[in-house]
Amino acid sequence: MKYLSFCIALVVSLLMFSALNSPAQDLPAVTAVTPEQVKPDMPLTAQLDSIVLGSGCFWGAEMRYEKLPGVVDAISGYADGQGVAPNYRAITQRSNKMNPNNHAEVVKVIFNPQQISLEALLQHYFESHDPTQLNRQGNDIGTQYRSIILTNSAEQQARAKAVMQQYQPLLTAAGYGQIVTRLKPLTEFFPAEAYHQDYIAKNPNGYCPDHSTGVRFNRDNKPDQSQTDNSPLLTGKHIVVIDSENYCPYCEKFKAEVARDYQGDIPLHFRFASQLDKLTISSPTWATPTIILLEDGKQVFAHQGFLNAEEFYLLLGKFKLGDSEAFDVAFDKATDQRFCKEYQIFKNTPDGIFVDKLSGAPLFDTRDRFNSGTGWLSFTKPVAGAVIEKPDNRYGMQRTEIRAKVSGIHLGHVFGDGPNGRPRYCINATVLDFVPRPNAG
Repeated sequence: MKYLSFCIALVVSLLMFSALNSPAQDLPAVTAVTPEQVKPDMPLTAQLDSIVLGSGCFWGAEMRYEKLPGVVDAISGYADGQGVAPNYRAITQRSNKMNPNNHAEVVKVIFNPQQISLEALLQHYFESHDPTQLNRQGNDIGTQYRSIILTNSAEQQARAKAVMQQYQPLLTAAGYGQIVTRLKPLTEFFPAEAYHQDYIAKNPNGYCPDHSTGVRFNRDNKPDQSQTDNSPLLTGKHIVVIDSENYCPYCEKFKAEVARDYQGDIPLHFRFASQLDKLTISSPTWATPTIILLEDGKQVFAHQGFLNAEEFYLLLGKFKLGDSEAFDVAFDKATDQRFCKEYQIFKNTPDGIFVDKLSGAPLFDTRDRFNSGTGWLSFTKPVAGAVIEKPDNRYGMQRTEIRAKVSGIHLGHVFGDGPNGRPRYCINATVLDFVPRPNAG
């Protein structure tokens, strides 16, 4: 236990020494490694190590490193500059944009070598950005975005060079140029301002800059899976979500809050930016997630960054419904015409389920349908958990609005005048689709 305490104290001392010898302008307090941050299963003989890595904007990189097993902490900061104050205000000045002496945005990664090797960490580093771009990553242009590895020993330098040499043939085979990553000894590391630390965790809605090439180290001699058949996406309407090849919290949030519950009839596909062959996409593809709506393989709409369910279904509604009565009903709380053509189709369907026209989620069962004579579809109840109720006091009336739980679209209203004292769910047919019930057996 004393040895572990000594290791932690040593890391803290090194960080504090760096901060004390840094210019005071805009510098936050040093982010120290505390005993609570050390993994509980870390061997008492563990020797923590660190390396400083630059791969463009440090926001997404920091969180990706923190998600790797064996990484104790990741600290955004600045390094490798001369004559420029190590703070965000200074390095982003126009006069420093192409200044070769400008600081680079970097991340100091503190890790346990017994849980993750330096080689594995550097493989992740190379796979997470484009090391063939000079002083840029995607649309981020300037010397602050240079690809750089800053080592703390001659041994680290040699091991990093070996990993770089292993990666170059893989990039060359994929059609990329020479690696321009700088490999240098670390002279000084300056922690970034407090608001840059854990930036993505503090900003839950947005996107992660993902500039990875899609070229992976062949760790297990498995065949390359980067080539994906996009032929089915060249016909009809499709949704493509550009996913991250590394960890992106916004992608995971979109999957959990939106994609998981989507059952619509427009297929939804996840692709990496390196897997868009044959598709005609005009939007930048370096941000994850990016939601792209395709028709016959060509982009129609696109949104860069996270969308919550309400925003996603509004975009999908414009794509699928266009300028129609159904769109007005779903998003402007309009009402179908009495005895509209959809009502005439749906009033006497076979046994089955009415589903949300956008999300595909089940909403109402034909076994709960009845003829109210009103000219609108009527049900005594919805599918359990399928709808939400909201007060609606428009037009001087007090009513209860019914919305789809998954998509949030307007469905209709519920009244208390159903058969035998039961409710009457008065529902617009234009926002529904019908799915026959499979025959038993």
